[in-house]
Amino acid sequence: KTIRKKTNMPGRSTKNTKHQLDAESKKNKVAKKAKSNELVPVPAEFQLLDRYWKASNYLSVGQIYLMDKNPLLRRKLELSDVKPRLLGHFGTTPGQNFIYCHLNRLICERKLKMIYISGPGHGGPAIVAQVYMEGTYSEYYPNITEDEHGMARLFKQFSFPGGIPSHVAPETPGSMHEGGELGYSLSHAFGAVLDKPDLVVACVVGDGEAETGPLATSWHANKFLNPKTDGAVLPILHLNGFKIDNPTLLDRIPDEELK
Repeated sequence: KTIRKKTNMPGRSTKNTKHQLDAESKKNKVAKKAKSNELVPVPAEFQLLDRYWKASNYLSVGQIYLMDKNPLLRRKLELSDVKPRLLGHFGTTPGQNFIYCHLNRLICERKLKMIYISGPGHGGPAIVAQVYMEGTYSEYYPNITEDEHGMARLFKQFSFPGGIPSHVAPETPGSMHEGGELGYSLSHAFGAVLDKPDLVVACVVGDGEAETGPLATSWHANKFLNPKTDGAVLPILHLNGFKIDNPTLLDRIPDEELK
């Protein structure tokens, strides 16, 4: 018994050490993940832009979910404040608002000639929010004023009978194309820069949209561009991880394969 006990001791010790190493490794992974999720202070030169982005996100959420009774949430939400049937989703919205805000900053700073193509499905709330924030929406639709009453009308009309679609539609100020079918954003982007050497097209591609045949083929269109006579296309893959009802393929492959 003594001999067996002694010979088993190293085994138990090794097993305990292995458990300790596994626990330590898991602890380090959790700590690393927590550190990566820590909020980094916004630099001073971007604080106004950060507030602008947050405001546009609020306008987007309001369009998707709220009626016209409580646009600024001056009281607690009630069931009657929320739209009875939601069409559209928030998935692509904050990313598109983020891209749009920062591209506007670059356009102003560097006097760029640039257009923005919104590829992800149901991206209407982001673009409408941006156009409303910059004042253009109220110029075209004076009844959508830049105050609480106008905001209430803006919210209710989105994806609502007699209102506007959940996609960027022709009635959206500045919209040049209304799709409704995913997969053609990148081909439009490459076509837009032909014979326009001073034009930059920022094309946001949804990761769900990227699974369509037309989009997958469009990546080859760069072979038709001539740097001397044509402009530049800046494809931006919005990898938010999900389609409308399940995860996306591009979000599930290793980073190295994606790159």
